[in-house]
Amino acid sequence: MKRFHFSVIVFLILIVFRSSGLSPDGLALLAFKSAVSDDPGGALAGWSEDDEDPCRWLGVTCANVSGFPYPRVVGVAVAAKNLSGYVPSELGSLIFLRRLNLHGNRLSGSIPTPLFNASSLHSLFLYDNNLSGVLPPAICDLPRLQNLDLSKNSLSGPLPPELRNCRQLQRMLLSQNGFSGEIPAGVWLEMVSLVQLDLSSNQFNGSIPPDLGDLDSLGGTLNLSHNQFSGEIPSSLGKLPSTVSLDLRYNNLSGEIPQAGSLANQGPTAFLNNPGLCGFPLQIPCQDRPAGPPGRQVAPPVKEAAQERKGLRTGLIVIISVADAAGVALIGLIVVYIYWKLKDHDKCCSCTGKSKLGGEGERRGGCGCWPAGGGGSEEGESQKDAESGGGGGGGEGDLVAIDKGFSFELDELLRASAYVLGKGGLGIVYKVVLGNGIPVAVRRLGEGGAQRHKEFVAEVQAIARVRHPNIVKLRAYYWAQDEKLLITDFISNGNLATALRGRSGQPTLSWAIRLRIGKGAARGLAYLHEYSPRKFVHGDVKPTNILLDGDYNPYISDFGLIRLINIASNDPSSSSSSTGGGFIGGALPAIKPTPTDRPNNYRAPEARVSGSRPTQKWDVFSFGVVLLELLTGKPPEFSSPSSSSTSLEVAPELVRWVRKGFDDAKPFSDLVDPVLFREVNAKKEMISMFHIALACTEADPEQRPRMKIVSENLDRIGP
Repeated sequence: MKRFHFSVIVFLILIVFRSSGLSPDGLALLAFKSAVSDDPGGALAGWSEDDEDPCRWLGVTCANVSGFPYPRVVGVAVAAKNLSGYVPSELGSLIFLRRLNLHGNRLSGSIPTPLFNASSLHSLFLYDNNLSGVLPPAICDLPRLQNLDLSKNSLSGPLPPELRNCRQLQRMLLSQNGFSGEIPAGVWLEMVSLVQLDLSSNQFNGSIPPDLGDLDSLGGTLNLSHNQFSGEIPSSLGKLPSTVSLDLRYNNLSGEIPQAGSLANQGPTAFLNNPGLCGFPLQIPCQDRPAGPPGRQVAPPVKEAAQERKGLRTGLIVIISVADAAGVALIGLIVVYIYWKLKDHDKCCSCTGKSKLGGEGERRGGCGCWPAGGGGSEEGESQKDAESGGGGGGGEGDLVAIDKGFSFELDELLRASAYVLGKGGLGIVYKVVLGNGIPVAVRRLGEGGAQRHKEFVAEVQAIARVRHPNIVKLRAYYWAQDEKLLITDFISNGNLATALRGRSGQPTLSWAIRLRIGKGAARGLAYLHEYSPRKFVHGDVKPTNILLDGDYNPYISDFGLIRLINIASNDPSSSSSSTGGGFIGGALPAIKPTPTDRPNNYRAPEARVSGSRPTQKWDVFSFGVVLLELLTGKPPEFSSPSSSSTSLEVAPELVRWVRKGFDDAKPFSDLVDPVLFREVNAKKEMISMFHIALACTEADPEQRPRMKIVSENLDRIGP
């Protein structure tokens, strides 16, 4: 209260006695300067009452507002300056303030309720200070507040039920405070915009509110770790989006982990250090309860495992099937399995913590540690060591670096949180965030092929030598008799199939972005066909295998994997003797469709003949269908195919529809995506791409151009 009175007095003195025409916003900021008791770096030294306005002050942003003769303050960012003091109420008079960032200082005291009179605030960053007191209920009176970060303070008390009024809030970060009590129920269904929620490292207790599962806008991580939550995990959390990583570590939760919805996608790291939890994916069976769905194997009881250890070295190794009823598996299960395998080998020394992927590997005291990419500093040395076998044919696993600049420890993989990105015929793919914050994609290939280590390594090395800006880069691989993993870059913005549809189900990409995607994907495929060491055939070109980064640059993924899958699944038909010939020296076997195969509507007509072998002209046709989809916004089949014939005349409905449209001279507006038709200046560019796509989708493979020509023709379109 004394601080409040002092700041009001200073504020009034400045109004009465200021000798210049400093704007009211400047006076409010001078009140903040007066509330700062220590400014060791002189961050506020240039804030002077002699100025007309504060717009040139360090950390202050202004904008002209209609109806005012002077600019108004819209942003204040004085972060990480070691300022001591408190947050004054006068900042609430900045009615046009949109962003207040005071993080990384030593500000103390409570958050003043009058601060929330700044009704234009959409971002409030006060984290990493010494603020205390409760979370003011008036915080949700801000009609535009989207980002709230109060983490790393000393705030306490319960969360107010008024949070239900924060319908526009997108990010609420309250970790590392002293909040306590039960999380209020009945508020989360109202917070319809919430994307990120972090309540970790507090003192919350009671049960987890079931309505947290109603946060269907969440993405990233829902972090409730390091609290005192008790009771069972509500199965309603399974309603959360599948991309949400759940963190419930270090609580007092109990009971069996529900296998509902997105809960089945969580790795074991999401549930660690809850002594009462049991069931999949933890290695703790639930007594007197079913251990899991039919077909799933679980770890033996501790007593039984201890007895087996006396007779067999591998007594604690549990072969865990990851194919459950929903067809979803967890990378955490795999890495925990690897961890126990390494830990329990002859009661050996720890194999983690010293040997880094891409650095110096070592074997201490006969311990079966993994090799670290050959221990050389050059990429060629790493490849040479991998090709020599590296002991991979034995029972122990090899973790091998392909890229000399890529370094992480196996421990990091074991500890990392993970969730399933997708599952298909080419293995299960997970996103794993390493300890340094770098995300990678981990693909599990299979459990067989124990006697085919050299074949596997040769194929991996061939894939690893493919380096192109529009091709996903292989960084490392793991080999064991009953486990094979590929570790690649994680491409952050999903795939082309998702981007074309948009969240509303309608195409949203501009023509410039679509043209960029088409050009980049063509360059990547042309490199695979013409310049890669083995002249690869992709064999499965479609929008889901064209990944996009944040700038919509495309990356070709999933090439060269069919043979690796066959090796890992012990398919003898994948041997070089039975698949030789073609463009890739037998890296792809003949296609053997099964009744359960999903229809691939991007496949060339000749590819629909049973037993046919992939060729580069397959890829050209599939890429042509992708171009038509970019142009029209329509999928290759916008109704069910009229015939299941495998005749060479069969083509996707989209191809036949576009050809008929050009033959009948239909108006251009009838063919192109309505979103693109508004870009009238690009009409000639679109027509040029139509002609390239139609050339790629010729029924006769010999009439299709090579990907090199396709790429060159696309590069001539536009600037």
